[in-house]
Amino acid sequence: MQDQSNTDAKPVLTRGLLLLLAAGTGVGVSTLYLSQPILHLLGESLHAGTQGMGVVTMVTQLGYALGIFFLLPLGDVLLKRRLILVKLLIMVASLAAVGLVQNHLQLVATSLFLGVCASVAQDFVPLAAELAEPRRRGAAIGTVMSGLLLGILLSRTFSGVIADFAGWRMVFFAGAAAALVLTVLTYFYLPVTPRKLQASYGSLLRSMGGLLQRYPEIALSTVGQGFLGLVFSAFWTVLAFHLSGPPFNLSASAIGLFAIIGAGGTIFAPIVGRLADRYGPLFNIRCGIGLISLSFLSLFAWPYSMPVLIAATVLFDLGLQLGMISHQTIVYSLDDNARSRINAIFISGIFLFFAVGSITASTLYELAGWRGVVGLCLASCACATVLHVLLTRQLSGGEGAGVTCAEANSGA
Repeated sequence: MQDQSNTDAKPVLTRGLLLLLAAGTGVGVSTLYLSQPILHLLGESLHAGTQGMGVVTMVTQLGYALGIFFLLPLGDVLLKRRLILVKLLIMVASLAAVGLVQNHLQLVATSLFLGVCASVAQDFVPLAAELAEPRRRGAAIGTVMSGLLLGILLSRTFSGVIADFAGWRMVFFAGAAAALVLTVLTYFYLPVTPRKLQASYGSLLRSMGGLLQRYPEIALSTVGQGFLGLVFSAFWTVLAFHLSGPPFNLSASAIGLFAIIGAGGTIFAPIVGRLADRYGPLFNIRCGIGLISLSFLSLFAWPYSMPVLIAATVLFDLGLQLGMISHQTIVYSLDDNARSRINAIFISGIFLFFAVGSITASTLYELAGWRGVVGLCLASCACATVLHVLLTRQLSGGEGAGVTCAEANSGA
């Protein structure tokens, strides 16, 4: 593979461009979650049962995983702007197609394409890391990640409100309109960045295994953040069941407000990024694990306290951001020419933990209730702590590391 990283000047990351990257990440990832709050409406309209609608969710997530693993690495050998525009155009068409489906099979097929195109959200994140100055990389990643988290959390609220007023089909037509606006803005304002490498697609995929061997920090960061992601997935999977039962007995719309509570924590994402720049990502990861552990210890002690649940949701979201942004700061500093491939490994690995968290929490909730799921989350935090210790030791050794332990602790 031939390095082409120095062939062109790097564009400047302005405030407006950073906001565009954050919006692109949010709109892209939101398409994964538009159907989740209205699955019952889709099932009634298309004459599909609960199991059939579960297939829709699974296929959408499968498409996302495939898009991340097989398409995201192309960002290292193709012009990122062109790749993003192609994905966005297919996303617009896929969203419109979902709004026009007439049966369950058509919904499954279009949902698969929609999931693949949603991987465009992850094309924006390494682009922010590439364009940012090294000393401000954490802050840039934090701002873009705030867009991603807002997209995940608020898409459910958006979907429910639109469906109540205009029907479920309008949810996807509105999503297509939003994606089209993003496509136009991307066409006019996203700069062209130079290709990093000249390589065949096969050699590109094979090189991902070499990256894992060369940089153990990738695997340690992926698994460590994966355990924290498992907590996120488990919590949000069973929260609706917990709140709809006694003693809360909340309605669906009231439960949806918790997405807004969680979204409130995204205002801290840029601050978290600046903390990573100032104090170093390792310090922030420790703080993140501590906040998440404190949140779930509180939920275990007071499982039916609404004030505790609200406070824990905000603290938990902040802790998750501390871990995510800090782990990304570490892995994006390893190899400037391989950020898209590193991101593909990192995000697809975390996605596997999301899937495990969702399935495990659903089963455990039926067997052991809310406290059983909270116990699972605490155990996952303990595993994340072990991985953090191993990551710290790896960075201290400095063998093949793109960032030393001193740099990771100081933010240098």
